[in-house]
Amino acid sequence: MKGTDFPPEFVFGVATSAYQIEGAAFKDGRIPSHWDTFSHTPGKTWRGETGDVACDHYHRFSADVALIAALGVGSYRFSLAWPRIVTEDKRPNPKGLAFYHRLLDSLAEHHIEAAPTLYHWDLPDWLASRGGWANRDTAGYFADYAEIVFKEFGDRVNTWMTHNEPWCTAFLSYGLGEHAPGHRDWAEAVRAAHHVLLSHGWVVQGYRGMGLDGKIGIVLNPNVVDAVTDREDDLDAARRQDGFRNRWFLDPLFRARYPEDMVQEFSRYVPTWDFVKAGDMEALSVPMDFLGVNYYNRDHVFFNPRDAFLRVGSVTPPPDQVTAMGWEVHPRSLYRCLKRIQDEYTAIPLYITENGAAYNDRISPDGRVHDSQRIEYLRDHLAAALDFIREGGRLERYYAWSLMDNFEWSLGYSKRFGLVYVDFETQSRILKDSANWYRDVARSHRLA
Repeated sequence: MKGTDFPPEFVFGVATSAYQIEGAAFKDGRIPSHWDTFSHTPGKTWRGETGDVACDHYHRFSADVALIAALGVGSYRFSLAWPRIVTEDKRPNPKGLAFYHRLLDSLAEHHIEAAPTLYHWDLPDWLASRGGWANRDTAGYFADYAEIVFKEFGDRVNTWMTHNEPWCTAFLSYGLGEHAPGHRDWAEAVRAAHHVLLSHGWVVQGYRGMGLDGKIGIVLNPNVVDAVTDREDDLDAARRQDGFRNRWFLDPLFRARYPEDMVQEFSRYVPTWDFVKAGDMEALSVPMDFLGVNYYNRDHVFFNPRDAFLRVGSVTPPPDQVTAMGWEVHPRSLYRCLKRIQDEYTAIPLYITENGAAYNDRISPDGRVHDSQRIEYLRDHLAAALDFIREGGRLERYYAWSLMDNFEWSLGYSKRFGLVYVDFETQSRILKDSANWYRDVARSHRLA
């Protein structure tokens, strides 16, 4: 293997999620999700934009799969829409299941592996009205939904992901209020985090119990956290931020316990911990086959006494070192993130399940999209991943986020992460320069 070569068995892929691309929000038996309700609530999303149509992938999936094939990748990570698959009475929706069978057929025709995520934030709205993930019953309903999916697709899919970013599902959604359902209640958020992890464990146990021989794991979004100075208060702020972003999810999954320092921090907001039942920690820490890692940027923090929550402030990076999201470009921290997980938590294989950047892409007069900044971002992060592999790191996959521009949650269509440019008025697709660059890397397994 040359210095710029990835191992021949290394898998390159692209990723999407259902609500961000599918559209057809009210078609063929799909019931509302809490993102339908949230995005239709005035003031919750940029310009009131919704995922009603998005990229119209529901109707255009065949052409989109052809685009994936043109990128030369071996795997497609996408999510299944719970509200499209299961009705309120917990019965399967035949038309929803048929859509995913058609998608799997198309992927198989192009020799692209399917790697579905069971939950990428589109909770059925009827469950949201009963408390959502803050209600323990939702974990049971999720296990029921997963069983339906495994029975339907278990013989067609060998790579499964239970949840995408529990931090967002719980903390961003029930504590910070930025995502559906938009609550700002940290007691709810901490309960939600526990129930999400618990449901993951139940689903992994259920999958094993069905005798299926594929691989199953969860996807987290851990960050490297650096303190601005070596002052004790800044280092302590970094410890709290690390507990909030990373250890609250890594510790229970791999050590069967929550970090005690963060239990004390959260106890200011959580009046009782009786939602953690006997046997829960053993259930949610069930062994899995891989860990998915979504990485975009690091946290650079300092002690902020004016912050009422964790007393943590974040440094604003220089304008020339950020993406259109305002996120710092810091590829070395991808290496550091992977290294820490392997050294401190687990020896199971790691997958980079999301990595990418939003930039202000425009169609040039020549009809192309010249996104050199994205190419540089991807190249530098893949180089960091390659450094980890060279040192013996068990990194087996890399999924670029995302296949195409899409509905970026509360930011609507204002941010473009795609390798493929989407004109949302006409639904036309244009391969950006980064798509062609990534194609060459995926096909050659060499970082140019």
